[in-house]
Amino acid sequence: MANLHIPVSVLNLGPIRNGEGVKESIDAMVELAQATEKMDYKRYWIAEHHNTSTLISSATSILIKHVLEHTEKINVGAGGVMLPNHSPLVVAEQFGTMANIYPNRLDLGLGRAPGTDMLTASALRRSQDEDSVYSFPQDVQEMLKYFGPEEVQGHVKANIAIGTNVPIYILGSSPNSAYLAAELGLPYVFASHFAPKYMEEAISIYRKEFKPSKYLDAPYMTVCLNVIAADSDDEAKLEVTTMQQFFLNIVRGTEKLLLPPVENMDQLWSPQEKAAVLSMSSVTFLGDKDTVRKQLANFQENYNVDEIMVVSYIYDREKQKRSYEIFKEVVEG
Repeated sequence: MANLHIPVSVLNLGPIRNGEGVKESIDAMVELAQATEKMDYKRYWIAEHHNTSTLISSATSILIKHVLEHTEKINVGAGGVMLPNHSPLVVAEQFGTMANIYPNRLDLGLGRAPGTDMLTASALRRSQDEDSVYSFPQDVQEMLKYFGPEEVQGHVKANIAIGTNVPIYILGSSPNSAYLAAELGLPYVFASHFAPKYMEEAISIYRKEFKPSKYLDAPYMTVCLNVIAADSDDEAKLEVTTMQQFFLNIVRGTEKLLLPPVENMDQLWSPQEKAAVLSMSSVTFLGDKDTVRKQLANFQENYNVDEIMVVSYIYDREKQKRSYEIFKEVVEG
């Protein structure tokens, strides 16, 4: 029997809404965290992107600290820190510091992509060669060590992080990361919200190859997906056009801010662009409470995941909160 009563969480990329600036977007990020905390969402993750004028999520650890400061109990974390851009030691020191200020409220999702284009990746200057992408498995092991007990530490230590045991999650949008998460016995989060193509394969690999570890006895599978829920199916179909314009931006390589919904997307996109956008956003729950409940039941019938992380690109902040509220009501039955 598919389990609908599962923990649900939030991923926020920090899109800047049209007509707003960076400060309003940071305030909106905090406001949504406070609202979803009241709704009893389990965790609130913030992404990492660079050289993107439409998103505020570049200095992720600073935003995480800011959200922790303005919330009380929700877990806050990185979805994720893109390790090729960072020295594991620096990340461990940052997260170790936050873990001491906000004990048991921090998560660290780790990804192997740079989260930007190659020129920008080079400007981030962790390393001038390609090795930092390929050293991801070793970097993850290093991070686990830095957060571990005194006795596993080497000569170089992230002293403030020792013994904090910040939970590490492996993020992925391809099957590669599924093998790594399974091998290390770590929880796995798949990015179906923009890269649904390998979702099924990745879930299957992770579960089949999983090796129990001191972190987890059994696989823990989280899927990140889009939810546009409203009080009627028609309203949801209107609101989803904001998300479709967001993805159209990516397909075209343009940099428009998050736009209000439109009556007719066919006036904006070509058939090829439409196909690309619908393919990228194919894992989306869309509709009123009953419709979304059926979509969730169908999804769980097929994949039976342990947790769902929700992205909702909705222009109107109150409608965005309402979408999260409806989805939480669905999960709570």
